[in-house]
Amino acid sequence: MKIVRYSDPDGAAWGVLDDGVVRAAEGTPFVDLRPTGTVVGPLGEVRLLAPVAPRTVLCVGRNYRSHAAEFGNPVPEEPLLFLKPAAAVVGPGADVVYPALSQRVDPEAELVLVIGAPHGTSPRPTPGT
Repeated sequence: MKIVRYSDPDGAAWGVLDDGVVRAAEGTPFVDLRPTGTVVGPLGEVRLLAPVAPRTVLCVGRNYRSHAAEFGNPVPEEPLLFLKPAAAVVGPGADVVYPALSQRVDPEAELVLVIGAPHGTSPRPTPGT
């Protein structure tokens, strides 16, 4: 099953891609996603969104030797962390907008995977159970 997140008149929605057609779904892909069968439209006519909507985007700078060397910088002894606004995350085919004063923009892609329990549940058993 190919899962998509798309723009709906009521906001962001989850769906599934089936033979080039986006179909609506209920639930979330992290817990209980179920296709409803309702056709949203052909893939080319549906505005896809980023697969997730993060509250925070945590970045790590100069996290590999060749990237640090590009600018003549040493590799930091500790992670160089910085934040980006959640609005920096865009969907497929969307424009990447950056400030006019930017002199250089480097395309990068990195992935973070957070493994945990769904919101509101405990990832560990309660002591004594």
